[in-house]
Amino acid sequence: MRLEAITWDRLGDLLAERLLDLEPADGGDRLRVAFDGAPAARPGELARRVGEALRVRGRPSLVIGTEGFLRPASLRLEYGHRDAESYYSGWYDTGALWREVFDPLAPGGDGRVLPDLWDPVTDRATRSPYVHLPPGGVLLLHGPFLLRHWFPLDLSVHLVLTPGALRRRTPDSEHWTLPAFERYEEEADPSATADVLVRADDPRHPAWNG
Repeated sequence: MRLEAITWDRLGDLLAERLLDLEPADGGDRLRVAFDGAPAARPGELARRVGEALRVRGRPSLVIGTEGFLRPASLRLEYGHRDAESYYSGWYDTGALWREVFDPLAPGGDGRVLPDLWDPVTDRATRSPYVHLPPGGVLLLHGPFLLRHWFPLDLSVHLVLTPGALRRRTPDSEHWTLPAFERYEEEADPSATADVLVRADDPRHPAWNG
């Protein structure tokens, strides 16, 4: 696949412009966008750039990270603190994401979204208030492994790293997670299934498939 060099600012602007012209696939009135990638690829930074680009264009958006929807430590760490299988399959509360984020944005939903559910530091519920995403608004969800859950997405953006770049940019203390990302690439093939592919090996010089 041919990729073109681009700046992060320009990328944020172009994605925002694309969203202005996009209609929800299910006939609803709110868009749902995923920024999928390993933490080392910093998908949250791109999601926030797009959110800011939408703001200056008068379009409301809500940025949500899946790190706010981790399962309690008793479940997440049942098989130890460095179990790659658990990280891949059991760390994130996808049921809560469906219930608290996607269902309210479905056709006929009230748009009341819970921005986060669980604080991994205190291992307690965050008790954050619900946030209303008005009609015409855009959900910007970021995190790893997003393209394996059949979430109802109107646009998916995958930030990809080569295995070498992923290892270099992942802290040594988190290298135990690397097999999970290798499995994700093999099973979900996000580089082929995402609507937009962003190569982020060099954080200063991204490239994308336009």
